[in-house]
Amino acid sequence: MTNTVQAFTKRKTSPFRYDIVGSYLRPEALKEARVAYEAGKIDAAALKKVEDTEIIRLIQKQEKAGLKAVTDGEFRRSWWHLDFFWGLQGIAFHVPEKGYQFHGEETRPGTVTITGKISGENHPFVEHFKFTQAHTSKEVEVKQTIPAPAQLLVELLRPDNIENVRKFYPTDEALFADITSAYQQVIFDLYKAGARTIQLDDCTWGVLVAPLPEGFIDDDGKDEKEVRKELKQLYLSINNAAISVLPKDLTINTHVCRGNYHSTWAAAGGYEDVATPLFTDEKVHAYYLEYDSDRSGGFEPLQYVSEDKLVVLGLVTSKSGTLENRQAVIDRIHEAAQYVPLDRLCLSTQCGFASTEEGNILTEAQQWGKIEFVKSIAEEVWGKE
Repeated sequence: MTNTVQAFTKRKTSPFRYDIVGSYLRPEALKEARVAYEAGKIDAAALKKVEDTEIIRLIQKQEKAGLKAVTDGEFRRSWWHLDFFWGLQGIAFHVPEKGYQFHGEETRPGTVTITGKISGENHPFVEHFKFTQAHTSKEVEVKQTIPAPAQLLVELLRPDNIENVRKFYPTDEALFADITSAYQQVIFDLYKAGARTIQLDDCTWGVLVAPLPEGFIDDDGKDEKEVRKELKQLYLSINNAAISVLPKDLTINTHVCRGNYHSTWAAAGGYEDVATPLFTDEKVHAYYLEYDSDRSGGFEPLQYVSEDKLVVLGLVTSKSGTLENRQAVIDRIHEAAQYVPLDRLCLSTQCGFASTEEGNILTEAQQWGKIEFVKSIAEEVWGKE
């Protein structure tokens, strides 16, 4: 059914009724420039020129599509998370023996290593934000996406990273403190540059809904249930610490992901095991949640979402160019409204279109078709604003 009577709140900041997660398929010109740069055929300045050109084109396409919040498509990144990490002081890129394991596919290898004390001054993403904002219409919001603090912690505490970490951080407490401080520095620098919406992309909760990967279970006799409980509190604590002191007009949202690489996924499981404390205690404004397949479970865990928070239903997949059944998506929105009022719901794809530069398996035309599909359904359900 379509709601044509109820009056809905007009969304003035992200999440809007129809929204995006952040990343877009890389255009061929950018892919070619990246290959040329890696081969030493062009320098960093020439690569940046191509990035600048393609980001401006992307912004124009997003505005033409009617989006009220835009990003730079993460065009300057190779990975959705690692590029941010090695933009911090004291962290560098590292190539491990193996990549991340996804369903039926292993990613190209990549991680980070510590080279000194971690801090957040002079992060390159601040200049990236300034460029995007300078080329975006004043009435359109620029949303800055960064990986969640918990994501960095997990990366550094990998079994193959931990020995090097201990050279600089003998205790977890000291590591947590510097990660928190570094994130606060970057967030405040982004705010001073004009950012008013920051999105924390977070796969840590997505891992906790599935069987824990090798290396998560300690050798001190703890069972998996106990480890899960400790990890939930750990992720909550470090994320909240990083965003504990913020300007009142800065919106922090989060995107909970189960993995998005070349149209594959990394974890499966409903939100039941993480609903508390994720939905009850994380100090964010809204949750962008995957709901594009049965891997995400049902809507029942949404009953735990605090009354002051919004939920963006990722009911449309970015992993395929095939459009979903329109009425089925509308019906699922109303099903979710049994647990979170319709006025506190929004719609998006479940993830970005290219969490890494490889991108998902669909065409650019299909990518924009998905965005138009999300927009048209949102306007049918909530009306045009």
